Amino acid sequence: MVRATFIMKEIQLTQGQVALVDDEDFEILLQWKWCAQKKRLGSGFYAKRGTKVNRKSRNLFMHRYILNLQKGQMVDHRDGNGLNNQKSNLRLCTHSQNLCNAKRHKNNTSGFRGVSLDKRCQKWHAQINMNGVTHSLKYFSTPQEAAIAYNNAAKKYHGEFAVLNKIEG
Repeated sequence: MVRATFIMKEIQLTQGQVALVDDEDFEILLQWKWCAQKKRLGSGFYAKRGTKVNRKSRNLFMHRYILNLQKGQMVDHRDGNGLNNQKSNLRLCTHSQNLCNAKRHKNNTSGFRGVSLDKRCQKWHAQINMNGVTHSLKYFSTPQEAAIAYNNAAKKYHGEFAVLNKIEG
């Protein structure tokens, strides 16, 4: 059996962070100073550098540079780590696909993605969003049952972008 081995290197960033890149991209990326920028939502960072476009200062994100993305194109980090910029971890996506693996909301009380308690009927409600449309999945007696329904819908609607709930027991 032949195994492909991918060589990865680290690029030092500000704030004590490092970006992971493929060996083939390392040298070209080293010609600039890269900074760590905190993600807008949730935890984690992205690697970026400043650049000038039409005499205006702009941020250029490392993952966009590596894939040579044009304006309007989006990229997703498969593992959710914005500093893992190895090509095997980057994939083109739509805005809707990119939202599929967003972090759980801070006000989530069930502990599961897509599951909330409907206080009117005291049942757990499962729902999922796709292309801006919310799909109601049903009401359940336990949050675990609702989480299983969400997982099934996530596989159906989100495909390879699905992030599933971890259900104990």
